Amino acid sequence: MTELSSSVAAPALFALLCWWFGTGAILWLVRRAPTTFPWTLGVLSLLLIGSLWTTQISMQEQTVGSAYLAFASVIVMWSWHEMAFLTGWLTGPRRVPLQAGARGWTRFTQSVQAVIWHELALLANFGVLLWMQQGQPGHVAICTFALLWCMRFSAKMNLFLGVPETGEQYLPSHLVYLASYFKRGPLTLFYYVTVGLSCAVWAWMVWQVSSGVATITTGWILLAALLGLAIVEHVIMAFPTPMQKLWGWAMSRSPAIKPEKA
Repeated sequence: MTELSSSVAAPALFALLCWWFGTGAILWLVRRAPTTFPWTLGVLSLLLIGSLWTTQISMQEQTVGSAYLAFASVIVMWSWHEMAFLTGWLTGPRRVPLQAGARGWTRFTQSVQAVIWHELALLANFGVLLWMQQGQPGHVAICTFALLWCMRFSAKMNLFLGVPETGEQYLPSHLVYLASYFKRGPLTLFYYVTVGLSCAVWAWMVWQVSSGVATITTGWILLAALLGLAIVEHVIMAFPTPMQKLWGWAMSRSPAIKPEKA
């Protein structure tokens, strides 16, 4: 039992630390002076190239080490995308607030224009991973990226459709205009469906290993832990928890921003 607990706790803790420290690091970096952004993106770009190499290595085996390597490599890739977006370098052609009074299709198209380059970059990255995956036995990297993308898409759609806590006060000052594309309101059916499906998938993953249907592997636990953390992020949208409680060291120089209302 002790060995089993250890085999579960170690990768779960690793996923938690990657999520907590990775998110905090991005929040901290994006709140430095804008003159630091080119240097930060330059370093992260080098790490991105390196992560593609390590991902290729991880795909060649199905071992404990390769699972950790795959997961960490994708976290580095994702960090590059997050930093490129939050610095304002890779967002979309529309860099102004939502048109006053925009509703329906107009609001949707303007929202897409505000983030489309970022979305296309994520899809391109996934395409590269699909190409790299051909004929390789290890699938932790591509599954990790796919999971991050699905939960990120769900979060963006919920912000668009409406949630009680949008978190716009934590946007860096140069992206304050994005707050106008969020909708603060009661939870929608889409929220309940996406969170419900996510919880169902997480419960299925846990049941698979607890019932012996699937073998407990490091990769499986890493993915289950990551999904659980993504669900927590969705729950925060409904039951707001100040981000300073989780990433106080990263938010120390991020005064609350009052977004311009559309």
